[in-house]
Amino acid sequence: MMSVRERARKAFQATRALGLPDQEVTPVLEHLLKLFNNNWDLIESEDYRALIDAYFELKENKGEDNRKNVVGDYGESSRLPKRLCLQDSEDQASPTKGSARQILSPEEHGKPSSVNLQQGATFLNKKDSSSSGCSNSCKKPQQQPVTCEKNRPLHIINDITKGTENVKISLVGEIGKQELPKFTYMRDNIIYQDAYVHISLARVADEDCCSGCSGDCLSVLIPCACAHETGGEFAYTTDGQLRDKFLKACISMKQDPEGHDSVYCQDCPLERLKNEYKPEKCKGHLVRKFIKECWRKCGCNMQCGNRVVQRGITCKLQVFWTREGKGWGVKTLQDLPKGTFVCEYVGEILTNTELFERNLKGSGNEKHTYPVTLDADWGSERVLKDEEALCLDATFCGNVARFINHRCFDANLIDIPVEVETPDRHYYHLALFTTRDVRASEELTWDYGIDFNDDEHPIKAFKCCCRSAFCRDVKR
Repeated sequence: MMSVRERARKAFQATRALGLPDQEVTPVLEHLLKLFNNNWDLIESEDYRALIDAYFELKENKGEDNRKNVVGDYGESSRLPKRLCLQDSEDQASPTKGSARQILSPEEHGKPSSVNLQQGATFLNKKDSSSSGCSNSCKKPQQQPVTCEKNRPLHIINDITKGTENVKISLVGEIGKQELPKFTYMRDNIIYQDAYVHISLARVADEDCCSGCSGDCLSVLIPCACAHETGGEFAYTTDGQLRDKFLKACISMKQDPEGHDSVYCQDCPLERLKNEYKPEKCKGHLVRKFIKECWRKCGCNMQCGNRVVQRGITCKLQVFWTREGKGWGVKTLQDLPKGTFVCEYVGEILTNTELFERNLKGSGNEKHTYPVTLDADWGSERVLKDEEALCLDATFCGNVARFINHRCFDANLIDIPVEVETPDRHYYHLALFTTRDVRASEELTWDYGIDFNDDEHPIKAFKCCCRSAFCRDVKR
């Protein structure tokens, strides 16, 4: 994690690039840190937009009315930057209209959950309760009433998860530049209608769980039964990252699928969708490496090192509007070591037929996310029923992963199948892990595995904007 000195240095680098003197930027930065209770994430978002806007707003105010409460007296009654607008949203967020007054609620430990910073707005005095060791019982500051004007503000949703995740995930975008996403946030996958997902304790055999374990399975010298899937050793280290050997094997499969084993369906569901009456032969499905996590029938506790994905998101993430024509994207607000679990790809569980029909019935105006086919174990059965050929679609319901953009070949995330509740691999979790060390503020990407040359695929490929040197979209 970056030190305060390093973060300040990067902030000054950004303002120097615009020719702003350090001595004039320093008091503005100090004031914003005080205003945001030392929350650097709000200052660093959108390439230090809040800091730069605050500086120019200050210069504008000084030139217009020569107020004394600027720069040297940048105190409690100072004017605030008018272009930064933060707003909580219960469902889909909408831009602030006119000068509607909003009452905003604070986060735990005294940090404001959302703030509207506008011309003429007054940020009321409050006591800082964010000292170390503060528990949830700490007294929270009073809600702050502020006004909001319609003047090219940044629109920040404080938490798109609506409290369902372990951490808050913000969204940042400039109002008027793009349409805010409309979807229902879900932490877990949910069956749409016909998908067959059978989860029961009876289906988990005694030899496929570790009922005799206690505490943390990774703390014992001899790995338990849950490590059999990954060759007798756990996929995770005691630090919670993927083991380097396992990660390298998964990356190799992703980057060079032809160099690894594939299985072939006798009656491939994808080929049936292309031509129901005379389907072609299966083109093969890669035999993927699975992670098997401990579950309810195991004797270990929820803090066991082999329960990483099921514990949910712990990384600080932010949804933002990209500048490369890719639409919304996701970036990390903290440094992520190689092999770190970032999030699961969550969506509605559909059969491939349901997905095909959903796309046909669409009006054409919907912005669909690219679905994920759960085909990691399709070749293990001769014939796969339609209700067993499943996929995940996050267009209408999903989590933060729906915003992660595609990048051909050299993405910094990789998708890995994870078995948790059921040994039936018609359904599994798809977890995203870092393929290398990722720095704070870097966009997160993963390779969707799209064949851009397959014009007959039921799901049409999009125009790739990844800008990778290894981009597979040769038609662009």
